[in-house]
Amino acid sequence: MTAPADAAGGGTEPLPARRALAVVGRLVASRPVRWGFVLAAVGLACYAVVADWAQIRGALGELGFWPLAAAMVSILAALATTVLMWRLLLASMGSPLPLAAAARIMLVGQIGKYLPGSIWPVLAQMELGREYRVPRSRSASASVLVMLLTLIAGLLTALVTLPFAAGPMPYRWALLATPVLLVMLYPPVLNAIIGRLLRLARQSPLEQPLTVGALLRAMGWSFGTWICYGLQIWILATRLGAPAGKTALVAIGGFAFAWSVGFIVVFAPAGAGIRDVLLLVLLGSVLRTADAAAVVLVSRVLMTVADLLSAAVAARFVRRPPSGAGDNPQTAG
Repeated sequence: MTAPADAAGGGTEPLPARRALAVVGRLVASRPVRWGFVLAAVGLACYAVVADWAQIRGALGELGFWPLAAAMVSILAALATTVLMWRLLLASMGSPLPLAAAARIMLVGQIGKYLPGSIWPVLAQMELGREYRVPRSRSASASVLVMLLTLIAGLLTALVTLPFAAGPMPYRWALLATPVLLVMLYPPVLNAIIGRLLRLARQSPLEQPLTVGALLRAMGWSFGTWICYGLQIWILATRLGAPAGKTALVAIGGFAFAWSVGFIVVFAPAGAGIRDVLLLVLLGSVLRTADAAAVVLVSRVLMTVADLLSAAVAARFVRRPPSGAGDNPQTAG
């Protein structure tokens, strides 16, 4: 019997390809693969901390407890705005979720970013969403849209901040992608792209297309995310003597730009290396190189800890739905 997703795609895919997709789907959904995914992602995240522990310990001692605590709070606030954006987009597609359920799916799934490639968080969130009867097509679309809107907002944030603070830098080439991304935000264009991607992935089409209002609200949350992430850089940098005013622009715009480039370079887990180097260069306009390196290093550690901590809390304290809630093929996609 043909699966619902195959029927939605018109059945034009060759039989071997359909069988291969079915096998991949079963593997991704299996418990051993899901636990292996989590362990691999957590292991890589922890390795990033252990590998640089000697430098991290020195930087932590210089910064002090309260700036580190304030930076951690701002990172957690950024994660919260991301959850709210994902939940809003999912609801606009027809799958409203309680905040706690959305947090569990988003925060646990997003640790997949520590694996090379940007697809792993999407796959994880698709499978976690099935527990709450969210069709795979909707959770995948919401997750991809979060990435796209975050990327667009990041580039726009860099565009309106860095030219006024960082001076002449070789970063403007990446901003050329902004007009193309803005065109993709036009709802008819974006809905057509989503529909095409879902057909290629053999998933059911969206029943409710995205609206202008939903996209604008989601973009608002995305800009809030960049402000919160930039705030943690500002807190750390000013603690080490950076001027407050100029550093605010460099911190917000620099982090947004460095993350955006790191995201585009998909082979680097969580943008590792790429993002750090770019942020180090940009912070060089307000800090000595050694101090800028300390800020970059501590920021990455704090973000890793925040990712793991939030995922652990969401997995431990958010109650799962009753067993079998995600087994209906009409709702599970």
